[in-house]
Amino acid sequence: MEALQLLPGAMTLHQLKVVLEHPVRIALDPMCIPGIEASAAVVAEVMEQGRTVYGINTGFGLLANTRIEAHELETLQRSIVLSHAAGVGELLPEASVRLAMVLKINSLARGYSGIRLRVIEALAQLLESEVYPCIPAKGSVGASGDLAPLAHMGVVLLGEGEVTCRGERMPAAEGLAIAGLQPMVLAPKEGLALLNGTQVSTALAVEGLLAAENALAAATVIGALSVEAARGSRVPFDERIHAARGHTAQSDMAAAYRQLLDRSQIEASHHDCERVQDPYSLRCQPQVMGACLQQLRHAAEIITVEANAVSDNPLVFIEGSEILSGGNFHAEPVAMAADNIALALAEIGALSERRMALLIDSDLSGLPPFLVDKGGVNSGFMLAQVTSAALASENKSLAHPASVDSLPTSANQEDHVSMATFAARRLQDMTENTYGILAVEWLAACQGLDFLAPLKSSDLLESAKALLRKDVPFYDKDRYFAPDIASAMHSIKQGVLLSLLDETCRLSCEDLGSVAVSHPDQVHP
Repeated sequence: MEALQLLPGAMTLHQLKVVLEHPVRIALDPMCIPGIEASAAVVAEVMEQGRTVYGINTGFGLLANTRIEAHELETLQRSIVLSHAAGVGELLPEASVRLAMVLKINSLARGYSGIRLRVIEALAQLLESEVYPCIPAKGSVGASGDLAPLAHMGVVLLGEGEVTCRGERMPAAEGLAIAGLQPMVLAPKEGLALLNGTQVSTALAVEGLLAAENALAAATVIGALSVEAARGSRVPFDERIHAARGHTAQSDMAAAYRQLLDRSQIEASHHDCERVQDPYSLRCQPQVMGACLQQLRHAAEIITVEANAVSDNPLVFIEGSEILSGGNFHAEPVAMAADNIALALAEIGALSERRMALLIDSDLSGLPPFLVDKGGVNSGFMLAQVTSAALASENKSLAHPASVDSLPTSANQEDHVSMATFAARRLQDMTENTYGILAVEWLAACQGLDFLAPLKSSDLLESAKALLRKDVPFYDKDRYFAPDIASAMHSIKQGVLLSLLDETCRLSCEDLGSVAVSHPDQVHP
């Protein structure tokens, strides 16, 4: 179990990745505790003064103008959590739930939510005990935040709903007992603070971002392998071409290809060939992949800010004891960032499919038709390319921007929504499709290189080929093809090519570092 010292509002992408990959034990930075307690004290002060404040002693949504009597306030907070736990569909994976829980703790501990420290500590205790709420994947429109998914998280604190613990599903009451907790009675505003927020959308977007980064790196290495297999030109990767245009990400990608392709016997063997220009899928890789990289870098900045954001409502400001109602729960930034990631994934896959199609076309590649000897008797990679085309086409449909859609909810009080949860959740399907496309190209490119033996590629690309060949042999005649694709996909998912590329240049989104909060968190005056 990883120990995570949490300074609220200052989490980095590296820390978010650690939470996705490992169970964690959260330790709140002591600096945040006075702000949490002071924020809760403001809520208590409002109650003592008998003021009417949304979310504390009123109804919710369209019922915001309905004042709730003091003797019904505990029922109000419990009722909103129970009634909003209305999600459907398969459960989110434990890793996704774990990250959403950490993001909720990170937000609440900023000291703007009016929630007691013991509620935050209860979430941390569940995390440490590996007790994760069962959260259905569907049912959120991304405003007012991820209401249904976060209600399924919050309802566990009441002893309702279900949890998983080390893969076993059980009633929430049993999970609380494992964590050494009792069902809680929520104080004014606490139910709303648990429900409002973008933490589930953001957690899914973080997953999509990191997976897209891995896909981009794999596509870069595999694309370079295809350049070699097709005996493509090095001229399009010349530094001067990309400097003249001026896009940093494009220049970074060109540098990656130059390093991957450096010192190749294959390149030397056709240095004086008569080919003038390669097809765009080979020649324009720095331009297309650079544009994808730029989208991922932009999305990384947006998502890191949101991971550290206070996104519930209303917000408690200690100075002046004010409680202000706004709309930080609207997840439009997450939705648009996820849409940008989707565009990048679709293009990474589309370009890969075109390179693979080039390799099986002997007129373009100079390799045996469909990359197999005795064509006719053997079909070779014919249907593997069809699979790639199917996956690339599916990604085009999935890449349609989710953020442009909106359906009013809550009797038109919530009349514009972000669809951020779906925008981020669909990235998982797109990533799987892209991994499949890249796996087919990796198999094809290595097959092509083997036809060029005894000539060798660069050291880095020979390493990339060896990573595949340790599990998948040369395709000498037709055999059951699906296991080869599955094996290549598994290796790509494990990040073996990302690790290889990290030796050549810095493409990682983590190079952005942490994104500091725009304002210091609240401390007791």
